[in-house]
Order: sequence, then C-alpha cells, then structure tokens
Amino acid sequence: MKFPRHGEPAVSPTPPLTPPTPATPTLDALDFLNVDAELTPEECTVRDTVARLVNEQVLPLIGDCFEHARFPAELIAVIGELGLFGASLTGHGCPGLNAVSYGVICRELERGDSALRSLVSVQSSLCMYPIDAYGSEAQRERWLPAMARGKAVGCFGLTEAHGGSDPQNMRTVARRAGADWVLSGAKMWITNGPIADVALVWAQTPEGIRGFLVERGTRGYSAQEVAHKFSLRASSTGALFFDEVRLPAGAMLPQALGLRAPLSCLSHARFGISWGALGAAQACLAEALSYCSERVLFGRPLSHTQAVQIRLAEMVRSLAAAQLVALHLARRKDRGELDPAQVSLAKWNSCLVALQIARECRDLLGGAGISLEHVAIRHLLNLESVITYEGTQTIHQLAVGRAITGVSAF
Repeated sequence: MKFPRHGEPAVSPTPPLTPPTPATPTLDALDFLNVDAELTPEECTVRDTVARLVNEQVLPLIGDCFEHARFPAELIAVIGELGLFGASLTGHGCPGLNAVSYGVICRELERGDSALRSLVSVQSSLCMYPIDAYGSEAQRERWLPAMARGKAVGCFGLTEAHGGSDPQNMRTVARRAGADWVLSGAKMWITNGPIADVALVWAQTPEGIRGFLVERGTRGYSAQEVAHKFSLRASSTGALFFDEVRLPAGAMLPQALGLRAPLSCLSHARFGISWGALGAAQACLAEALSYCSERVLFGRPLSHTQAVQIRLAEMVRSLAAAQLVALHLARRKDRGELDPAQVSLAKWNSCLVALQIARECRDLLGGAGISLEHVAIRHLLNLESVITYEGTQTIHQLAVGRAITGVSAF
C-alpha cells in the first residue's frame, strides 16, 4: 500500500463530469404511437400544408401578437386561400374535406396558437356550418363563398354574461314587427366579435330559440373589444349589443328552432378543439425536450436525469392516448356514428391533457418558462380559456354522466 507524501492529497481528485454524448431517440415523443401513420395521403397533404403555414407565417409573429394583444388579421386571407375555412363543408366554395383533415387543420393551427384555431373553429363550425345546415339557399349563397375565401368573417352569439353554461337562460329576445324581427339584448365572450362582418345571434322568440344573421353596420348593433385579457391575447374577443335591431325576415335561419340547433354547432366546434388542444401540447413538449437536452446542471443535461425522464414520459403517455382518442373520434364522425357525449369526453380529455402538459413544460423550463421567448407560458395561458369555453370541464363530465346513467344532473 502506498501512503501519500507530505502535502499530497490522500485521495486523487475526482475528474470533472463531462456531459455524455447525446443518444439518438428511438421514437418520436410528439407521436409516440405513430398515429399519423394512419392518415391517408390526402390527410397528410392537408397536415403538411397547414404545418408549413404555421412554421413560416404564424410562429415568426405570434409571440409579438400575444404580447401586444394584437389579432393577426393579415393571416385571414392566407387561411382563406388555403381553403381552411369551412373545410369540411361541400359546395359554395368549400372543399368538402373529411373529419380527420379538419382535425389536423385544427391541431396544426393550435400548434401555432389557440387564437388561430379559434378563428377557424368559429368561422367554420359555428358560423358556416349552421348557415349550411339551417339556412336558406339565399343565405348560403350570400355568405358561404365569401367566408370560405376569408372575404367575410363571422361570429357566434350564444353566450351571455349572466348565463355562461346555461344558454337556455338567455335574455336576448327577438319579437315580430310585421314582416320583420326586432332584436334586443347582449352577448359576451364572442370570438371574432369585433372584426365580424356577420354575427349569428341566438335569441328567445315566442316560438322558441332562433338564430339570426346580423350584418355589421346594422342600425342598433355594436361590438366592443374585451380588454385586459391574460389568455387568448392574439384573438379578437368581444361583447355584442343589440338595441332594438330591426332585421328582415330573411335574416332568420329558417331551419333552426330550439336549443338543439346551437348545441349541434358547438358539438362540431368541440370536435375541432379535441384535436386542436393537442397541437398546443405538442408545441410545449417539443420545446421542453429541446431545452432539457441542452440545459446542463450538476454536470449533465436535465434529460439525463431520472426525475426529468419520468416527467417527460408521463407527458408522452397522456398525449399518445389523447391522440388515439381524437383519431378514433374523427373516423366515427366520418362514418356518421358519433354521439355528442363522445365529443364531450374527447374535448374534456384533450384540454385537460394539454393543460397539464403545458404546466409541466413551463415548470421544466424554470425561470425561462415565464418568458415569451418560449412557447409554454403562452400556450398555458391560452389553454386556460380553451378548457373553459365551448363547455367547461364540468359540463362535459355531466354530459358523459348523463350518457352512462340516463339521468340528467344539470
């Protein structure tokens, strides 16, 4: 045994740790179960086209738009040129794509920002769909071609400040005045409201709830931007006011009577959200993976620690399961087999998964996670709205509960 000489350390110093060479991942964290392999060539083309739009024209500006609460109106024409408005409708300038294609449109747009997916959701599912399904041929010809090209923007006036999750309790009313209608009331939290050329407004009438198309500039109709939002800051959100607005008989949707009509529109929009929220989750997870592979603490990248790998794996697990649900939902929709309660489950699940992933990713980025230099905080704040609008988590839980028990607990 060799003893150290005087002045020599008793133990040789430990050499400094050097980060190990990064390994090549064997599976894609953003699509761990390779769900996109189930897409048809046409669906892949739609996905890639929208992804290119997001990468080249949305991501370079959306952070600034969010910070300064600016809606990127310049993208409306581009989205219209690509045929993304009313994509699942047929005729009147609409391409007639299937439900999966509409799903990937929503997913890729929300990978950019929830504001862009909200724009397309409202235009397509909440305005163009009811005009197509419940409107007259004159209304279809007047609005659908223009809305498909992005030449006209619509909004959906259902929610009221006092009503929220109880639309049956609406106070907006329409009464007959000869051959015309007179509309009075107000709506709140209306996406696209301040920029809309036409508002589809739902009101109580002596016959039941009916929908009316109210054009911008109509006497007594006004829209006001909702200020001081800390979520969906790149989205145009407004309050609508109707002060004895006189409408011709042709403004009413002739085939829509009762609450079932607006709820059917919401079901279409919720389907898109069940895909869209997963795009936000993918954006957050991609950023966290990159950050954790580059951020070195205590001599090794964060991604080389057990704690971080477990957290990343949990996010991948929940995302993969939600992606399978979304695809299965879309195939059922294309076959005409979809139940609204199934849409409720998917919207609730996707939003919850995406919100949890955004929160985890924000935390993994540490202090950097609160900066708009990174995407996590922006998506996190947006998803706080997405999980609330078009049916809160509680509403969808009760919809599923009613479907499995046969009893309404609303």
